Amino acid sequence: MSSAGSPPVEDDGDGAASGPVRPSGLLDVLRMASVVLDPQGRIVLWSPQAEELFGYGTEEALGRYAARLMVHEQYLDLVVTLFSEVMQTGQSWAGAFPIRRKDGSTRLVEFRNVRLTDDQGGVYALGLAVDQSTVRRVEQDVALSTRIVAQSPIGLAVLDTDLRYVSVNPALERINGVPVEEHLGHTMSEVLPQLEIDAVEAAARRVLDTGKPVVDQFVLGRTPADPDEDHAWTASLFRLENALGSVLGVALSVVDVTEQHRAGLEAERARRRLAVVADASARIGTTLDLERTARELAEVAVPELADVAAVDLLDTVVLGRRSTLGPAEPAVIRALAVQGTGTGSGDALLAADPPGRVARYGPDRFVTECVRTGLPVMLPQVKDEDLPRVARSAEAAELLGRAGVHSYLAVPLIAHGEVLGALDLKRTGNPLPFDEDDLLLARELAARAAIQIDNARWYQSVRDAALTLQRSLLPSHPPVTGGLEVASRYQPAGATSEVGGDWFDVIPLDGDRTALVVGDVMGSGIPAAATMGRLRTATNTLASLGLDPAVLLEHLDRVIGDLEDAIATCVYVVHDPRERHFLIANAGHLPPVRVRAGGTPELLDLPTGVPLGVGGVTFSTTVVGLDPGDRLVLYTDGLVETRHHSLDERLDLLLTLLHGSDRSLEEMCDLLLRTLHEPDNFDDVALLIARATLPGGPASPGRPAASDGATV
Repeated sequence: MSSAGSPPVEDDGDGAASGPVRPSGLLDVLRMASVVLDPQGRIVLWSPQAEELFGYGTEEALGRYAARLMVHEQYLDLVVTLFSEVMQTGQSWAGAFPIRRKDGSTRLVEFRNVRLTDDQGGVYALGLAVDQSTVRRVEQDVALSTRIVAQSPIGLAVLDTDLRYVSVNPALERINGVPVEEHLGHTMSEVLPQLEIDAVEAAARRVLDTGKPVVDQFVLGRTPADPDEDHAWTASLFRLENALGSVLGVALSVVDVTEQHRAGLEAERARRRLAVVADASARIGTTLDLERTARELAEVAVPELADVAAVDLLDTVVLGRRSTLGPAEPAVIRALAVQGTGTGSGDALLAADPPGRVARYGPDRFVTECVRTGLPVMLPQVKDEDLPRVARSAEAAELLGRAGVHSYLAVPLIAHGEVLGALDLKRTGNPLPFDEDDLLLARELAARAAIQIDNARWYQSVRDAALTLQRSLLPSHPPVTGGLEVASRYQPAGATSEVGGDWFDVIPLDGDRTALVVGDVMGSGIPAAATMGRLRTATNTLASLGLDPAVLLEHLDRVIGDLEDAIATCVYVVHDPRERHFLIANAGHLPPVRVRAGGTPELLDLPTGVPLGVGGVTFSTTVVGLDPGDRLVLYTDGLVETRHHSLDERLDLLLTLLHGSDRSLEEMCDLLLRTLHEPDNFDDVALLIARATLPGGPASPGRPAASDGATV
């Protein structure tokens, strides 16, 4: 045994001493008392722990018979007998007896007695005594700890100060998939080299250094217990110290939270799906423009769902016809929108058909299968042999391969039971393959967008029909007629329901005269355009008769009266270059503007009259002078009326734009439209500007020009 002055030594694990260490604190926890007796049973050595346990000081105990001092009277004979046997036989004895303390109280104490022999042949007895309640508490703590560690579903381990395993419970053995014996003496990274464990080991070192615990550090990866699936754990670390404060190592607890982690991922994916659907509801279909609606769908799909998204419609659907494909028929598809992430999707974007292009996809192509069957096509893993069926051509297939397309999904766009086209999705940068959740989201987006696309398709069809009808009814006039230079513009409305009512006309008359007409049929769409066509035909016919403007409007009023619920405003002007004036009649229309050469623009003060179709009223004709260089501006209300400004403000702005301008008539038309016609003003605009020119001969002598404002 070591002498009293020898330093403590460290055990290197094999029982060999390798260096000094601090002593264990277990004996201090037990508070074990030591007493040495001579052969007669007198006390010759008395430890401080004995003084604490029995209550007698060293001076009081030394030299006295131990049995009489320490043992309760009723056990005195038994203890003396046992002591004699130990001294005679050399066999140790152990047992528990009540003791009598100095203060008269009793306490149950466990004893261990052994015989000692010194180098002189002398015999002594060593008695070791511990309070039994202390022993029982330590036993219970150890038993409880052992049971908890052995039976706990939580993985538990003890790491030494070098972070090597010294103890591992069965739960951690199962979690790691490594036998206990292969843990002991090794670090965490040595036991689980395939797991990213550096962060946990770094945390363990901090716990050793600071004593501050680390709770629920997240770890994700795979262990030999399940090498094919990712699992998630939380690791907690606590520093272990003995009763003296010496650091023994680190306690590690590991809880498998794979199910909670997967549930959290699923909840997050569900939240993101709802966010994408909500975003789609807000962004798709903001207008009834077909290309923009398709582009909005593609933008919602990237990057949340795919790295590259294309929206394609069957060409027959765009043209307004239903389409059914046979098994051997190709699909003629018009690309409407293509969207990519911009990072790594360049070649994939080049492989896609640009918006507006019509292409034929063979019957074996996946997108053809999608639109033919009305069912989605999903390839979680795209192989090289799949690329020709994804792409339209061999060149496009090569580009997709170069872009790293590894997963593909096409879902049909179906509205009212009709397959319109497909939403085509590819992944390049996103490493995850398309799965059932992605398919569910893609179908939801496609279903919502298909209704908007169908609405936009029919809107565009009706709008195109109305515009075609209206443009066919509008005149194609020469830039110079009689004594006038003329420029005009027609701006269709931004919505289908507003197309059709505005018109203008330039009608050559005999004697170098010219009739100018601007009108607006109240109503919208094809019915308004048809009414406008009838009025224009009637106006041309009546103008050829040389009627006074007021009389012509009265005839038009009777014509429109024969049409059900039709009302229109109209300004009719007859210009006579020789007389240098024009005759004008107004049927409820906004006043024209006259711009004198070098003068200030002015709104003509005319009798407004009532709209055509009201019936039962007369119209008046006003004579207004118009010298060479003067301009006359006729327009419909779509040019100046808005929802946010008063009409007076807008008319003032019109006059300001016309003031002092030396632009050509064409440039002036463009300026007025660009400045005055606001995007949110969903109304047609008809604009007609005429400038008086020098007539072919001098004005008739002796015939004075009419004064401005004369009504006839």
